[in-house]
Amino acid sequence: MSNPRPVTSANRLFDAVLCDRDDTLIADVPRIADPDRVVPMPGAREALDRLRDAGLRIGVVSNQSAIGLGHTTPAQARAVNARVEQLLGPFDTWQLCPHTPDDGCGCRKPAPGLVRRAARELGVAPHRCVVVGDIGTDLRAAAAAGATGLLVPTARTVATEIRAASYTAADLPAAADWILGRQDVLRPGPTVDGAPRHVLAVRADSAGDVLLTGPALRAVAARAASLTLLTGPLGSAAAALLPGVTRRLEWRTPWIEHDPPPVDPSAVERLVRTVRDLGVDEAIVFTSFHQSPLPTALLLRLAGVGRISAISDDYPGALLDVRHHVPDDLPEAQRARSLAAAAGYPAPDGDDGRLRTVLPAAERRGERVVVHPGASAAARGIPRKRAVEIVRALAVAGHDVVVTGGPAETELTAEVAGDVATDLGGQTDLAALGRLLAGSGCLVVGNTGPAHLAAAVGTPVVSLYAPTVPFARWGPYAVGHVRLGDPDAPCRDSRAFTCTLPGHPCLAEVGPDEVLAAVGLLTRDPS
Repeated sequence: MSNPRPVTSANRLFDAVLCDRDDTLIADVPRIADPDRVVPMPGAREALDRLRDAGLRIGVVSNQSAIGLGHTTPAQARAVNARVEQLLGPFDTWQLCPHTPDDGCGCRKPAPGLVRRAARELGVAPHRCVVVGDIGTDLRAAAAAGATGLLVPTARTVATEIRAASYTAADLPAAADWILGRQDVLRPGPTVDGAPRHVLAVRADSAGDVLLTGPALRAVAARAASLTLLTGPLGSAAAALLPGVTRRLEWRTPWIEHDPPPVDPSAVERLVRTVRDLGVDEAIVFTSFHQSPLPTALLLRLAGVGRISAISDDYPGALLDVRHHVPDDLPEAQRARSLAAAAGYPAPDGDDGRLRTVLPAAERRGERVVVHPGASAAARGIPRKRAVEIVRALAVAGHDVVVTGGPAETELTAEVAGDVATDLGGQTDLAALGRLLAGSGCLVVGNTGPAHLAAAVGTPVVSLYAPTVPFARWGPYAVGHVRLGDPDAPCRDSRAFTCTLPGHPCLAEVGPDEVLAAVGLLTRDPS
């Protein structure tokens, strides 16, 4: 075994930390205009210095409507910010919104403009930024820009915002701990000496899960001689869209599928024989947090695979050579990348870690809004009545609306589209849907595969998200998005496929006006 490779920017999650100012960096003083009233939050200087020492760029993104309302002059605001720098050290960018809530600008949080401008000035991608703030608008601005939000609550923070946050820290020193800890999840493990190898990657799950594994597969493909990807039937179409895959295999996995087939010894023997005949040198078994890689690892051992890597809390005995552990709340894409790195396949320089497909980029992104109401797990789709109302409201507002769905959802899409939208139900395979999304302004969808396909082609997502599985793990990844729905509904973390609660309560209160506002937030001019 050779030594681990040095950590490069491709193998860190974040390049920059963008902080709200008032009640995050300094104590909130309403309409502050006097630099002498600046008081740093406890531990702020030390926390920021640790982040600077780790090579992270530091910026400020702050709503300052007191300027627009005439309570503070621009010169006074600059003096206050100079005092902040005197006390807390230099910042690489300052982005302030001076507008009032009534101005309708694209920079006032929760709009993503400040985050985008800061990222652009720093020369980094928004999804490689962490936005640290004390209220929900900070986190919503981060999400709309495709960044990661980290909530540091104060006495002002609403309890519902704390429960809705994917990530929280008690104070700024704890926030620095969290950020620096996340920088280590992609740390490369030892590599195998010798010539590049034939690697078998396993992701036996749905299309969305396969798409989320894409960045990890690119990392493996960059150093492997050949990459074979084994998926189940639900993931095979997504596998065909991923860069770097040399060969694809399909097999129904009885311990992964929701409605599994009986264990068929002859089917097991065929898989073992196929893997053996391919001459696979090593395998990486990708799973979600609730799945075990060990049955798959046993079959791969029987096929003669010499080196196997997986994330496993269970004792693996002789089944794994690399037994990896990750934080419980990692997004699925980062979980997979962490495993690939631990197996000796860190991302190559220049790979930004976003989801990707082999589909050609659209020449231009249009203003069309795609609504995909269904989901393979019915509990995670948009309730039918609400979808009808959303499509009609979008059409009345002047949007060009297209409704999509699979071959089994044509009755649903016809009703949802009605006479106000284009119905493409049953007319788009996954590749055609990806091309449609790539040329669209926004996707409105539940928690299902097309949300991840949209992320892979760079299209913003309005996510009506049933909290049956954690949003931190399965929300739209590294793309601008708005989450709608009750994050604390009774179905939270139940992993339910079918909603058993009257009225689908987690999404029933999402009104068409909320969806219209979310679409506007994501599609307005980013300048």
